[in-house]
Amino acid sequence: MSSKHNNAILLAILAATLYAISSPISKILLREVPPTMMAALLYLGAGIGMSVIGLVRKNRGAELRLTRKELPYTVAVVLLDIAAPIFLMVGLTLTTAANASLLNNFEIVSTAMIALLVFNEKITLRLWIAITFITLSSMILTIEDTSSFSFSLGSVFVVIACICWGIENNCTRVLSTKDPLQIVIIKGFGSGLGALIIGCAVGERLDNPTYIPAALLLGFFAYGLSIYFYVYAQRELGAAKTSAYYAIAPFIGVLLSLVILGEKPNAPFALALVIMIFGAYLASTTTKKKTSH
Repeated sequence: MSSKHNNAILLAILAATLYAISSPISKILLREVPPTMMAALLYLGAGIGMSVIGLVRKNRGAELRLTRKELPYTVAVVLLDIAAPIFLMVGLTLTTAANASLLNNFEIVSTAMIALLVFNEKITLRLWIAITFITLSSMILTIEDTSSFSFSLGSVFVVIACICWGIENNCTRVLSTKDPLQIVIIKGFGSGLGALIIGCAVGERLDNPTYIPAALLLGFFAYGLSIYFYVYAQRELGAAKTSAYYAIAPFIGVLLSLVILGEKPNAPFALALVIMIFGAYLASTTTKKKTSH
């Protein structure tokens, strides 16, 4: 592998690690912050934080700027980033943070399938097997009562969020040759303000403003810096493979949820965890067989 490829892998893993802190910390903040407002603050934190970095960043002219040609993808990214975190925050209010963290791996499936069907990215047999295991694990987590096959509503919302992010990942891949900082700032302010308007429209109110700085700071690290590194990684790895390396995030999130929140996994969760680990391992190691074309 080239050093450029290895650096891209490191950036993808770093992006995943930063995002992993989102679910358990958001679960705590959601006790006082309504879900749509929480989604808005996370993206606004990303936009504000990355704007500050933009003010002090050197060699600004080295990166290509977004043009009118990328406008449809830019709009799609903003709209999907409004919807996805709202679905995730609603899901977090209805299920455990560990469950939501593990389900986030379904984003690999949606990203890979859209990359294949729309952008003709090659998917290896190994990745197909990984997708199968991840989907199976996600189904186990989504079913709340196996005797009656009732679904966990919280898990369903998380899966919908993953589908939105899968589509968004592929749109971002189209934009990945442009300035990542500009992309994150547009995503941050566009999606944040959009979610804020929706939150106000549905009557959500933030009664305790002391939680705002914590939510903004979390958004800067878990969304702003994470997306920034993710876009750089996509340039070299592509959407499907970057998402595969991103598989480390849910497991870090699960660990943090168990430690910070003291959540106790049940038997179905333990089974899903084992299956998901195997699927994520296959997904992340499939990049080792990357072809030259």
